[in-house]
Amino acid sequence: MTTTPAIAVLQGAAGVDVQALLRSLAMRWRTSARVVGVLEVEHGLAGRACGAGYLQSLSDNRLFQLFQDLGPGSTTCHLDSAGLALACEAVCQDIAAGCDLVVLNRFAKSEADRQGLIGAFMAAVDAGVPILTSVSPVFMEAWTQFAAPLFLMLPAEADRVENWWASVQVDIENAESRQTAQVSPRS
Repeated sequence: MTTTPAIAVLQGAAGVDVQALLRSLAMRWRTSARVVGVLEVEHGLAGRACGAGYLQSLSDNRLFQLFQDLGPGSTTCHLDSAGLALACEAVCQDIAAGCDLVVLNRFAKSEADRQGLIGAFMAAVDAGVPILTSVSPVFMEAWTQFAAPLFLMLPAEADRVENWWASVQVDIENAESRQTAQVSPRS
């Protein structure tokens, strides 16, 4: 029996397009599944070299600030690791409370360094909860070391991701049916 990998990684589109697709799918699936995680929201500050803005919780819409305001014209990354840690903690709590899918904005430099949202990725894997995320090609080696062979790569196309999610749901239902059959008394 073949099962669909429980982790899907989107690539092949601009980051902003991937984030829009993740948001669109998460919002649609929330009507039939408990979807938790965080997605990017831009900071809207002009003249900044770093794009770190906010992470928004999918479970309660809370915003986690990821930037330190270093002022216009700053040429350094203004990522605030404290905000990232708070977002990770919130997602881990949501996973522990029970969910059907974890959507995480991306596996990037912080996660490659085993920081950032790495705890949320690990909590989802440990709980056996499917993950939908993105990984920049520059971090694929670190991602592969972390997640192989549990993932598959998908183009950032809604129909392909929808097919993955449908297959994962069927695999989960089949596993639950087998488990129920094993514990049910036989006549």
